[in-house]
Amino acid sequence: MSPTLLNFVEAKDKFTAAITSALDIKNSKPLIHAFSHLPGNEAEKKSTLDQALRGFLEMEIVKQGNSDVSLALIYISIDGVTEGVCSATTPFLLLGDVLDCLPLDQCDKIFSFVEKNVSTWKSNSFYSAGKNYLLRMCNDLLRRLSKSQNTVFCGRIQLFLARLFPLSEKSGLNLQSQFNLENITVFNKNEQESTLGQRVSIAMWLVLYCALVVLSVFGKMFLLSMSVASQHSEEKEDGMDVEEGEMGDEDEPAPCSIPIDYNLYRKFWTIQDYFRNPVQCYEKVSWMTFLKYSDETLAVFKSYKLDDTQASKRKLNELRTPGGEHVYFAKFLTSEKLMDLQLSDCNFRRHILLQYLILFQYLKGQVKFKSSSCVLNDDQCSWMEETTKLVYQLLRETPPDGGKFAAMVEHILNKEENWNGWKNEGCPSFVKERPAETKPTRPTRKRPAPKDFLGKGPDRKVFMGNDELTRLWNLSHDNMDACKSDNREFMPSLEEFFEEAIEQAEPSNMVEEEYKVVRNSNYGWRALRLLSRRSPHFFQPTNQQFKNLADYLENMVIKLAKELPKDLPSEEIKTGEEDDEDNGDNLLKESNDSPDLQNKMVTNEQMDEVAAKLGGQWKTLAEHLEVKAVDLREIEADNEDAEMQAKMLLVAWQDRVVSQATVENLVTALTTAGFSKIAEILNET
Repeated sequence: MSPTLLNFVEAKDKFTAAITSALDIKNSKPLIHAFSHLPGNEAEKKSTLDQALRGFLEMEIVKQGNSDVSLALIYISIDGVTEGVCSATTPFLLLGDVLDCLPLDQCDKIFSFVEKNVSTWKSNSFYSAGKNYLLRMCNDLLRRLSKSQNTVFCGRIQLFLARLFPLSEKSGLNLQSQFNLENITVFNKNEQESTLGQRVSIAMWLVLYCALVVLSVFGKMFLLSMSVASQHSEEKEDGMDVEEGEMGDEDEPAPCSIPIDYNLYRKFWTIQDYFRNPVQCYEKVSWMTFLKYSDETLAVFKSYKLDDTQASKRKLNELRTPGGEHVYFAKFLTSEKLMDLQLSDCNFRRHILLQYLILFQYLKGQVKFKSSSCVLNDDQCSWMEETTKLVYQLLRETPPDGGKFAAMVEHILNKEENWNGWKNEGCPSFVKERPAETKPTRPTRKRPAPKDFLGKGPDRKVFMGNDELTRLWNLSHDNMDACKSDNREFMPSLEEFFEEAIEQAEPSNMVEEEYKVVRNSNYGWRALRLLSRRSPHFFQPTNQQFKNLADYLENMVIKLAKELPKDLPSEEIKTGEEDDEDNGDNLLKESNDSPDLQNKMVTNEQMDEVAAKLGGQWKTLAEHLEVKAVDLREIEADNEDAEMQAKMLLVAWQDRVVSQATVENLVTALTTAGFSKIAEILNET
């Protein structure tokens, strides 16, 4: 065994003995004494003591599982953290080990200890080190508990977390307003298996059968006996008291007089799906279904009002007594046999009505994470306002203390709107920091800067603290004028830059394609930048299609050669294709005698001639002139004459492109649209 391991084992044994002594006297002094007398640095001793505490707790749990010993050990670890002999995370690790190993009935006692010491966990020594451990411990415990059977325990855990973390802690907030879509209410959706329909039908047949038998056999004797019996019952009500042991009318709960069938049962429980996922209400079909089912359900509640009978008062008094236990069900019981009893139960009715109010508050409220499509129309808003008034009226009419309950619900929902606004603002902290108190300082007089520094000296020089910077700064008295000087112009002219490309484009020079400068990508990139700054051809639209940048630059070189000065060899450059229809023939020829189609604007007479020949086919040309659909609809609405519509199309195109409304562009559009003959006539004119 290595010396280091031997020292660890010896130290752990000594700490274990000290833990036993500390438990006997219920004090952490033996731990402090052992900690100070053992060799090693402080970190090693703390780690060894932490392991000894966890190992001792494990032995106690395996041996007897006594929660009292576990709590005493946790108390000692808390004192050890305060004295500086234990790590700050040790009490939380011990709590996690205990809750993981003990059964749920003993976990209740351990968690009561956790609740009582919430002020200890929030102190500076424990909070930063143990908040994540406590959160993980509570979540592990919630996974073990049943939401329907251990409801109170789950609520205690949630309240503890609310007390532990500050209000501005975002980890426990539903910031994105997500819903628990897994909470599905299960009920009978098959009408064939419904007991409500069978029960009604059997009862109806029995009543009809008995009525027929009685009327046929007894006849008048039945009517006579009924009259005597009624007279006898009236005399008994007038002159006799209820005997002891019999149940009076006021003690009997009022039976439900609502006709309950399968349709009411199905519609009533279908509404729970909208409470589970309120986003469905923004859909038109789902909203109509919810509206119909809600009106029928609330009509049932309104038609059958609960009376504050003696039985309900007696039941309320039993719940208020110290021995009376209130039973809470986390889920609805959706049996068909309980439907009539549920409608007569005040707590059940309050639960359903409160769900309506919560749903309406979400639908009308401003939630940050709602989709843009989640908007209510005016009819939906008015229906919800009327239904909200009806729900509050039903809550006030529901005994016992209906008015107080309705007022409390309204107060809580108003407070909930403040919380929604706080979440929409990003959950700012509720703690306002005090501004730091600053003592007023006496203003000091600043020493003026020297004239040389400001450039006001005899030489008007600005000293920058460095000879080279000073030289550069003082090259000119006005830096903006220096930036605008001619020697700062580094952009070449079109003649200088494209001179070599124009020479290579001349067929007589016989330069191969791969050796031309336009094939160089670096040259092409700089050429595009220069064209965008110097040449108007860069922004002129064209219908020609180029496979690559080199082809485009060759076309631009041919156009520029015609515009450059005459001393450049641009007159002899030819395209290489005499009959090229796209570029025209001999674009670089002297064309001073005849006007260029590219620069010739379309006249009104030409538009009239083209419009007359287009007629009703003007929409085909509109696609190639890139006229907007809105303008096309206006043209059709303004005039019914096809020729006039074609003329208005050309006018709209001319207004849109302005300087680009040339004969060449119109000829190109007509040719592309399939009107070659009209394009030839326009070309000739």
